[in-house]
Amino acid sequence: MDIEQARFNMVEQQIRPWDVLDQDVLDLLFIVKRELFVPPALRELAFVDTAIPLGHGASMLEPKIEARVMQELKVRSTDSVLEIGTGSGYMAALLGARASQVTSVEIDPALAQKARESLTAAGALNVRVEVGDAATGWPVHAPYDVIVVSGGLPVLPQELVAQLRPGGRLVAFIGEDPLMHCTLIKLNADGSQSSEVLFETVVPTLKNARGAQRFVF
Repeated sequence: MDIEQARFNMVEQQIRPWDVLDQDVLDLLFIVKRELFVPPALRELAFVDTAIPLGHGASMLEPKIEARVMQELKVRSTDSVLEIGTGSGYMAALLGARASQVTSVEIDPALAQKARESLTAAGALNVRVEVGDAATGWPVHAPYDVIVVSGGLPVLPQELVAQLRPGGRLVAFIGEDPLMHCTLIKLNADGSQSSEVLFETVVPTLKNARGAQRFVF
């Protein structure tokens, strides 16, 4: 497989048609090497428009979803970021290439360790992977400028939005199979909140997420 040609095709045939037109985000997909985060036995699927199983009930999101989330979050170089659900570590690496500091929390210790190894190989030195249940947030490093929930939540816990700084942005996949809404939530400077449904999809539900309290806008 010609890796660079496959990467180019992924961007041009999958990601641009999904309204990802921010050139900085597109450039990032060439810089952060997705194949480093794919299980070796499945590496030929690294640039295919599909979720890639990681074991332990987890999977990598489709490339177009990852890219669209990055575009909508508009991560800045001064941002402190929380990711819930590390998985392969690829989303954390994308976030780390833009942000000041990324904390990614993974409930499964084996996945967390593999993600650390992949992030080290990719040179993502400003990403730390911690082990725990962050379905309702990770207050130890709060507040955050950006929160990404890289898995499904039946409902969005109030505690999660409370860990944003004013001006912060949160993306979560809210709902249950067969329909989830990828939703962007902003905490405005005056403390009010706004939300926008970006697209419909289905992703694996976060472990321990079903007991989350309902969030009311």
